[in-house]
Amino acid sequence: MSYWLMKSEPYSYSIQDLKRDKRAFWDGVRNYQARNFMIQDMKIRDKVLFYHSNGKPSGIAGLARICKKAEVDKTAFDKKSKYYDQKASPENPRWKAVTVEFVQIFPHFISLSDLRKEKTLKDMLLLKKGQRLSIMPVKKKDYDYIVKMSKKQM
Repeated sequence: MSYWLMKSEPYSYSIQDLKRDKRAFWDGVRNYQARNFMIQDMKIRDKVLFYHSNGKPSGIAGLARICKKAEVDKTAFDKKSKYYDQKASPENPRWKAVTVEFVQIFPHFISLSDLRKEKTLKDMLLLKKGQRLSIMPVKKKDYDYIVKMSKKQM
């Protein structure tokens, strides 16, 4: 099993939206490294930290799980979509995405500044300078620590 952090802007798609929908196709990723994580590394039942990016504040809002392997992201073919890619075609799709399912909303939201205060998490990719990927691997020890943090009032 692997562990991931997946970012979404809360005004675009929040953990509350995922709770309502139960499942979501993680479309619109247009970074090759993030795409490759979905295609090559993510497996069904992998665990996900659901991160609200560009929020006030940004931080980890809850948990999700990979429930379906990567499939073609058809938004790349839709000229009306903000995720349209003129170089993508059904014959050469370029972009794929996994489906995630809701697990839980954290009892206590964990802000980015709260994460930065934890020496235990100092090597976490999210906290590295210049790290902007929307999908990134997380070490099991960091995932477990963050889940414990979510149960405490910060």
